[in-house]
Amino acid sequence: MTRYLLEHPRTLVSLKFFGERYGSAKSSISEDLGILKRTFQDRGTGILETLPGATGGARFIPYILREEAEEFIERIVGEVSDESRLLPGGYVYLSDLLSRPDVLRQVGRLIATQYLNQDIDTVMTVATKGIPIAQSVATYLNVPFVIVRNDSHITEGPTVSVNYVSGSSKRIEKMELSRRSLQEGANVLVVDDFMRGGGTLNGIRSLINEFNAHLVGMTVFAEGEFNGNRLVDDYTSLIKVNAVDVNDQTIAAQSGNYLSTVFGTEMGNK
Repeated sequence: MTRYLLEHPRTLVSLKFFGERYGSAKSSISEDLGILKRTFQDRGTGILETLPGATGGARFIPYILREEAEEFIERIVGEVSDESRLLPGGYVYLSDLLSRPDVLRQVGRLIATQYLNQDIDTVMTVATKGIPIAQSVATYLNVPFVIVRNDSHITEGPTVSVNYVSGSSKRIEKMELSRRSLQEGANVLVVDDFMRGGGTLNGIRSLINEFNAHLVGMTVFAEGEFNGNRLVDDYTSLIKVNAVDVNDQTIAAQSGNYLSTVFGTEMGNK
């Protein structure tokens, strides 16, 4: 049962289903679920809701505790601050972090925890580096994820496109999404790997409006320092790159606003 619940988060599973699957009486299943409920809570794995009645059952909702979230973000801040990540032009290399299963699992749990009590139908990101984050978050929320692209793919059929202003370069860009990817009225969570001026996120918000869908929230893995007015201000970031000194080959990073937004606390600069 533990494995099944972990692999099917946010899904209501009836006692009858478990009884038939494991050849046990409903009373025994109820006792086992009580043990799992306490274990999940004690270990900070998630919430196991048990609903009584003929249509009831159990539903596992994953989350992460504050202490574990702080420890993970502190570790990532330390890795990002490594001067070997500094690239020509003042860019910071993050792709290796977002290809590691251990990092992606925790990023998915963190973002899913933020929207624990929100009704989300779809996770949305823009190609290409945000895709693994979207997949991880969608797994914990147990909802589909869709990918916004900058070019057309014949296999996607009719698309909806919008023009947007890049937050950093101020260039006019275009993004599009297949009409079949998003239902009208859907509640959408937007995730991405990096944000500087907020142009991409602002463009995605415009695209969501074209579908008459609802934007629930926007969360990025990292935000960079930006001199000017960002095009979005209602976002959450896990980490923040405050400054990059190309001459001294140093990177100054710290936790983003995730901890204060979700848990009402934040870490000091790292």
